[in-house]
Amino acid sequence: METKLTKLLQIKYPIIQGAMAWVSEANLTAAVSNAGGAGIIATGGRTADWVRDEIRRAKTLTDKPFGVNVMLMAPNKEEVAEVICQEKVAFVTLGAGNPVPFFAKFRQAGIKAIPVVPSVKLAKRVEAAGADAIVIEGMEAGGHIGTLTTMALLTNVIPEISIPVIAAGGIVDGRGTAAALLMGASGVQMGSRFLLTEECLLHPNAKQRIITAEDTDSVVTGYSRGYGVRGLKNNFTECFLAREISGAPQEELNAMATGTNKLAAIDGDVENGLVQVGQSLNRLRDIKPAREIIEEIMAETAHLLSTAVNLVK
Repeated sequence: METKLTKLLQIKYPIIQGAMAWVSEANLTAAVSNAGGAGIIATGGRTADWVRDEIRRAKTLTDKPFGVNVMLMAPNKEEVAEVICQEKVAFVTLGAGNPVPFFAKFRQAGIKAIPVVPSVKLAKRVEAAGADAIVIEGMEAGGHIGTLTTMALLTNVIPEISIPVIAAGGIVDGRGTAAALLMGASGVQMGSRFLLTEECLLHPNAKQRIITAEDTDSVVTGYSRGYGVRGLKNNFTECFLAREISGAPQEELNAMATGTNKLAAIDGDVENGLVQVGQSLNRLRDIKPAREIIEEIMAETAHLLSTAVNLVK
């Protein structure tokens, strides 16, 4: 399947893997890229040396294009960006801050820059500044979220933008992929679906908690304070939301949340840590190799797109 995104990144399928803190490392990244998509190494909470090592390890596992995510809130973002430029990856995604100052640096290194944007205004701004593509991520996504849904972003952003648009947030199968492509997206970004791969390092406890979750188990913490983090309902979220609603100081909430992602993802404490995953939970029911997941998604996507004409009679 050829789209603006597949041509831009020289990949077989219009699927990129979301950057998920603590678990998006070389093994998962390479598996997704080898399967025809584009894997991404997540750098949040990591040192520059770790990023360099993972990029080099990924290069030993795949000869296909892959990317690195730059967490723009990270204190070492400049150092991480320098490592990425030295190692010459295919592309970067950038989120949680202003990506524009980094465009020239990546362009000079021959690296495609793909910022994550939450609105039309910011989409236009980064396009004008030289972004190669954008990711529009709806609040259905796991982890840190914005205020608009995926459908609203697709509706609002795509008619205003000429560079490739990648849809994200709640997309876990061929139906979501086909819908995004029909609305004009050039590809999709998936995080949650790749949590349930054999290659993902997510703790087995967290994987099992996702498999048994229902749609109503999704909850957002911090939303009343101007930010939101989506994950699965548990002891931590109940305590956090009770303190949030009661008006607890932000410093207390920050202390409560610190380290909870790693606690669930790496240590396997799915009650006191936060299992960060998107809203499309009822479709996440099994663990498979990344290649099998991507092939199933693309087969379903192709079938739906080929039969869509039957709806117009």
